[in-house]
Amino acid sequence: MKKLIITLLMLSVPCSVFAQSEWKNDLRTKFLNNETIIMEVNMRSFNSQDNDGDGFIQEELGERRGTFVNAVERLDEIKNLGINTLHILPVTPTGKLKALGTAGSLYAAADFKSLNTDLYDKNSELSFEDQAKNFINEAHKRGIRVIVDIPACGSYDLFLQRPDLFVTNSSGEPVLPSDWTDVRLLATGTEEKIDTNVYSLYKDFVKYMINLGVDGIRADVAHCKTMTFWKELIAYSRNKDPEFMWLAEVSDSWHDAISEYSVFTPYDKLLEAGFDGYYGSFFNIKDWKNAKDLYNQITFTLNDLKRFTPKKSVIGSFTTHDEVSPILIKGTAFSDMIIWLSATLPINSYFVDGFQTGDDYKYLMGNKTAPNTNTDDDIYFTHRGKIDIFNLSRKPEGTNTYLKNDFVLGNDVKKSLIPILNEGNFTPLKVKNSKIFAYTVGNLNKRVLVYGNLNFEENEKAIIKIPKFNKKSSLLPIKVSQVPTVKCGLIHANLQPGEIVVVILKN
Repeated sequence: MKKLIITLLMLSVPCSVFAQSEWKNDLRTKFLNNETIIMEVNMRSFNSQDNDGDGFIQEELGERRGTFVNAVERLDEIKNLGINTLHILPVTPTGKLKALGTAGSLYAAADFKSLNTDLYDKNSELSFEDQAKNFINEAHKRGIRVIVDIPACGSYDLFLQRPDLFVTNSSGEPVLPSDWTDVRLLATGTEEKIDTNVYSLYKDFVKYMINLGVDGIRADVAHCKTMTFWKELIAYSRNKDPEFMWLAEVSDSWHDAISEYSVFTPYDKLLEAGFDGYYGSFFNIKDWKNAKDLYNQITFTLNDLKRFTPKKSVIGSFTTHDEVSPILIKGTAFSDMIIWLSATLPINSYFVDGFQTGDDYKYLMGNKTAPNTNTDDDIYFTHRGKIDIFNLSRKPEGTNTYLKNDFVLGNDVKKSLIPILNEGNFTPLKVKNSKIFAYTVGNLNKRVLVYGNLNFEENEKAIIKIPKFNKKSSLLPIKVSQVPTVKCGLIHANLQPGEIVVVILKN
C-alpha cells in the first residue's frame, strides 16, 4: 500500500519538476555585486590541437582547430579553476582582404548576422547554430555565464559589400581607425541622429546572441560610438532580458578618439547610457613604481563608482589580450600578485586564457611565412607575448603549476570574501618604504590584510602598523610564505621580490 501511495504521489507531480531546471540569467546582478570571475577566451584556439608544436593549426596534418563542439571538453576544467563567466572573443566571420594573419583578425568583422565558420564542426550532427547553443547550454549547466564580444569595426570585405555602413574620407575611401590596418571605421551618427544602418546591424547581432542563450555583451572600443547609440541598444536588450549584462571596453584613463573621424564618448557617459561596467585602469600596474600609484588607482576607482545610480562596477583589467603576458614582464611573482590583488579588491576578477598556467604566448612560427592561408596574408602575424587573434593557433597553456594552484586558491578566496569586500572599506596603511604597499578591506570585526613588494628584483623590508589590532584580535593566514607575527599592532615584514601576503584579521 505504501509503495502504491508513493507511486501515485510521483505521478501527480508535474514532469517539469524532474526535468533539468531552465537556465535563468543572473549575470548583471552577479557583475554589479563583484561576484564574476571572468576568463577571456578565443574559441578558435580554446581547445585546438597543435601536434607539431609550431604554434599553429594545419588541419591537413591531422591537427584540429577550436570549435563550439570540442570547446565543451574544457568546461569542467574551467569550472574547477573557479571561473564562473566566459568572455568569448568575437565569433563573427572575419575579413579575408587586406587581412592580418592567415585566418583574419577576430575584430575584422565581415558580417554581424552569422557565426564564424572556423568554429563549425562538420562531423557533428548538430546544425551550426545548435552547436553554439549546445556549448552555451553546457556552460550554463556548470554555472558558467557567457559574454560575447561585439567588434567595433568592420572588415574591408564588408565595406565592399555595404559601403553605407562606413565612415569615408573626402576621397570616398573607408577610414582606418588608429593603426589597425585590417579594419575600417563603422559609422555611428551623432547624439542627435543615430546611423540607422549600423544600429540595425548591431541590434540584429544582439537579438541573435540572446536567441543563442548568451548572457551579456562586451563592447569592443565602446567609446567610438555615441551615448545615444548605446542607450537605445542596451534598452532594447533589457526589454528582452533585464539581466543582460553590458561591459564597455573603455577606461577612465582613455581620452582620445581612435580616429579624427570618430566620436569619443568617455566612460562615465557610457555608464550613464546603460553599461554596467568598464575597464578600471589596473592594466597600468606594469608601470606602478611605488605603493602610492596602487593606492591612487584603487581609491579613485572605488570612490568614483559611488557616484553612479544605478550601481556600476569594473573589471580588474590587470591583464587582457591587449597586454603582454605578465610572465614576460616581471615573471611568476607578477602574475601571482595580480591573482591576489584581484581576489582581495571589490572588483570583478578578469583573466586571459593561459594566464593561469603562465603562458608566454610565444608561437614558434609567429611572423613567419605560412604554408597555407585563408586570407590574402601569408604570414603568421602575431603580437609578441599576447594571445593570438589572427590565426588558427595552439591552445593557450603553460607549465607553471605553482601559478595554477594559486589561481584556484585565489578564486576560491575571492568567493568567500565577497561580503567583506563589498560591505567594508578600503584602507591604505602607512608604510615608510614606498616599494611596499599595504591595505585592509573590511570592518573592525573582520578585515582582509594585504601587503606586498613592488620591487621585483630585490627584497624589501618595512614595518606595517595594523590599526585597532589588540590582544583579542586573531590572524588567519591565507597566502603567506611565513606566518607573520603582530607585536604591539606592528608587523615587521621582510618580503622577497614581488611577494604578496594575504591574511584575515578578526577582532
